[in-house]
Amino acid sequence: MAYRSVRVSDLSGKEDADEKFVTVVVRRHPQLDEPVQFDALPEEVSGLKDAGNLVALEIRNGDTQQIVVTLEEFNKLSPKINDVLKNADGLRGRRKGFRPSQQD
Repeated sequence: MAYRSVRVSDLSGKEDADEKFVTVVVRRHPQLDEPVQFDALPEEVSGLKDAGNLVALEIRNGDTQQIVVTLEEFNKLSPKINDVLKNADGLRGRRKGFRPSQQD
C-alpha cells in the first residue's frame, strides 16, 4: 500500500504540483490575534497590488506594537529622518559604540 499526498489551494480547492504553490503569510489582519499562513497558487494572488509608500514599524517598550503608516506620515517624525535612518543600528549584533565593559 502507498500513500499519496495532494496539495490543494486553500483559496480555491484546486490541486496542483507541490512546487507550483506559494505560501501566503498574513502577519496582521483585524480578525487575527497572531500571524497565519495558507497555500495558494501564484495566479490566485497575482492580482494583489502593493500599496506602496508604506512603512511598517514595531514600537517596543515591554509590549510590542506593530503599526503601518504612510511614508508621508513617517517623514513627519523629523526633518532629518533620512539621516536618522542612515545612522540607525541594525537589528543584528550589538548597537554601534556598545562595549560590554561599558555597562554599569
